[in-house]
Amino acid sequence: KLQIRVDSATNTISDVKFKTFGCGSAIASSSYLTELVRGMSLEDASRIKNTEIAKELCLPPVKLHCSMLAEDAIKSAIRDYQNKTKRGQADYGRGIV
Repeated sequence: KLQIRVDSATNTISDVKFKTFGCGSAIASSSYLTELVRGMSLEDASRIKNTEIAKELCLPPVKLHCSMLAEDAIKSAIRDYQNKTKRGQADYGRGIV
């Protein structure tokens, strides 16, 4: 589980938290990702690849799936934020808040 807080004025990630149940490599991948994306724009954060995480952490090939989980988590969090923002704007335009 990965949660992001976005500064809507700058469209950057102002805070990020994770909860991971798994091996040390999964926890390390998520932890590294949180440090990496804090302060990044949503666009830049969505471009992060698991190979970047795996390389930084020197993950062995058998643990690459752990870095893939981190990549999937940030992309999912960004997509969720964008969907909620679009839905909120549509509701506001119809007078629903």
